[in-house]
Amino acid sequence: MGYNGGMRALIKTAPQPGLTATSCPDPTPGPHDAVIRVKATSLCGTDAHIYNWDPWAHSRIHPPRIIGHEMCGEVVEVGSSVKLVRTGDYVAAESHLTCGTCFQCRTGQAHVCRNYRILGVDRDGSFAEYVVLPENVLWHTSPAIAPEYASIQEPLGNAVDAALVDDLTGHTVLITGCGPTGLFAAAVARTSGAATIIASDVSEYRLSLAKQVGADHVLNAKAETPASLAAAIQEITTGEGVDASLEMSGNPSALHLAFNAVKNGGRVTLFGIPTGPVTCDLANDIIFKGIRVHGITGRRLFSTWYRLAGLFKAGLNIKPIITHTFPMSDFAKGFDLIKSGQCGKVVLFP
Repeated sequence: MGYNGGMRALIKTAPQPGLTATSCPDPTPGPHDAVIRVKATSLCGTDAHIYNWDPWAHSRIHPPRIIGHEMCGEVVEVGSSVKLVRTGDYVAAESHLTCGTCFQCRTGQAHVCRNYRILGVDRDGSFAEYVVLPENVLWHTSPAIAPEYASIQEPLGNAVDAALVDDLTGHTVLITGCGPTGLFAAAVARTSGAATIIASDVSEYRLSLAKQVGADHVLNAKAETPASLAAAIQEITTGEGVDASLEMSGNPSALHLAFNAVKNGGRVTLFGIPTGPVTCDLANDIIFKGIRVHGITGRRLFSTWYRLAGLFKAGLNIKPIITHTFPMSDFAKGFDLIKSGQCGKVVLFP
């Protein structure tokens, strides 16, 4: 369909599982907005929560809503006051729309804005032929980056922030959880000069992907006991423990392993979201070990995006992680793959 003639979109039309592929009016830009023709949009765990209509989605999403927030595309129309982009520009988008006025925004911490809104959650998103966005969240992207890679810069930025919140050049790194963001973190760690990368997961499929993007050692948490996993890491690190643990799964056993495996004075980065409260031995796991703990949400705006652009130039290899691409009409196949775990990143093409 042509622009201004209506568009196809995937819409959460009712508070129940699934999405509806249907036609709807093209978006209209405000003075500071741009309309983007979506070239590629990738599936995220958040989208799966909404698709499956789990308790979080039920409490957060108010249908009707076009979902999706990881995307790239071409600017086709700009509002009367837009200055940062122009028609024909190739862009990706930051999915967190911040207020600009809270304490965090005014002190350089917009990534933890108290009032942020999320594309595809709080406003219509990118699972559509067109999406309208404020110009200040758009990111100029090199035309040399193919759409399937350009569309995943937002989740890739999560991994950049998780991996590089502290220096890891020459360090030993443990990554617990090899979903797409964990795999991205392994690729970022490799490009950034980590000495040894250890990856753990319950899926041999995803551990094989971890090897392809630079993991030196892979450990199957389903086949091993917590004690044998800890022993294996101690053997790999000659009894020292790892310099950094990146916890990317939210699984309680993985969380305990991440804290257990890090050496005294090391750091643990927490990105995976547990489904409920998790107990922790604060004295022995954190205080007496003198470690640093970082919570990661989103990406730093926009320093992580600039850093990611540099990593691409440095040869960041994410190709093995994008395992499946589908036309948007086959969206159900993508969500089935996510549920099965037999995939890396899934990308849709409108």
